[in-house]
Amino acid sequence: MRRFDYKATERASGKNVKGSIQANDERSAGKLLLEQGYIPQTIVPHDKDGVFAKYKNKIRAKDRILFTRQFATLIGVGLPLAASLRSVAEQTQSKAMKAVIEEISASVEAGKSLYEAFSRRPDIFNNVYLSLIKAGEMSGTLDVALRRLADQEEKDEAMLSRIRSALIYPAIILVVIIAVLAFMMIAVVPQVDALYTDLKKPLPELTKFLVQLTNFFGAYWWLVMMLLIALVGGIGFYFKNTKPGQKTRDSLKIHAPLFGALFRKLYVSRFARTAEMMLATGVPMLDSIKIAIGAANNIVVEEEYSKALDIIKGGKPLSEAIKDREYMLPLVPQMTAIGEESGRIDEMLGKAAQVYETELDQQINTISTMIEPILMVIMAGLIGVVIGGTLLPIYSLVTSIV
Repeated sequence: MRRFDYKATERASGKNVKGSIQANDERSAGKLLLEQGYIPQTIVPHDKDGVFAKYKNKIRAKDRILFTRQFATLIGVGLPLAASLRSVAEQTQSKAMKAVIEEISASVEAGKSLYEAFSRRPDIFNNVYLSLIKAGEMSGTLDVALRRLADQEEKDEAMLSRIRSALIYPAIILVVIIAVLAFMMIAVVPQVDALYTDLKKPLPELTKFLVQLTNFFGAYWWLVMMLLIALVGGIGFYFKNTKPGQKTRDSLKIHAPLFGALFRKLYVSRFARTAEMMLATGVPMLDSIKIAIGAANNIVVEEEYSKALDIIKGGKPLSEAIKDREYMLPLVPQMTAIGEESGRIDEMLGKAAQVYETELDQQINTISTMIEPILMVIMAGLIGVVIGGTLLPIYSLVTSIV
């Protein structure tokens, strides 16, 4: 979808307004404005941000969480929907999020339900979000549903932030390794080659290999860069834009050494937490499980978990349906069975999710601690090879001369 700037006249009051709207093309944008009660005057593509538009207009997770939290608070104190949306829009600092809120507000004022208004932006509000909006709107507990959404999104963002933070230090170490090796190859190895040439001495085999490697990169660096960019771009495109690639990527996540167990716990906790939230808000069991499966955000896991849906449709309890599923950790069906007996399935699913979220925190810290010495050993080994091919031959040469 693209963003368009418009000027229009409000049909009810005759007031001139301007703003922005998301649509596939100008015609679709005009149709949306008419549905919202406006008579379009001009509709032009929003291009003033140029090639950086998609980055400047990106909705960050924290902007969506803040909006959800503020919206829930205002609805909870009894403020009407349209007034609540206008108030939140006025307080929002993000221009991109503000434009989205104004678009939702215009749809609500035009007579659309809140669910219909939010559904216009599936690129921002996923199925979990939309389903909870619909359930809250139908049951009259919209503020409760929104607060649950904000809580869940905060937990998800915090977890992803911890994973990203755990990978920052290893990434820095990797950059240092590459920089040191590049410096040794560029500055030191050619000097050793020149010294041996001047003295008409044969190079040691390791040093000869390093010299040849340096000469190759010096002569064909452009070819190496092109191949590297093509390789990275090709792999990225395959993993992101093709179904076989997406399935391969997701399979690698759950089977990767060291990280596989972490990802499995992440997907299980997402499933359990989302199912808890859906059931507690009044969404029917089958719909809740469908949405919870999608919340895992892993094709391989979703395909395996989806096998439970047919079992549930056949009249079996949830605990039995998920018991023998691959990638489903045992605590979830056990806690679900307890919940079925006590009539508190949502609460038991929430407790199972809490257990795995706590274990995830501990495992992230453990992995972060383990990666550091592993990378240090790798760095020492690589630098040792370069030093062995440069400094030791110099030492041998000086010894032979003396």
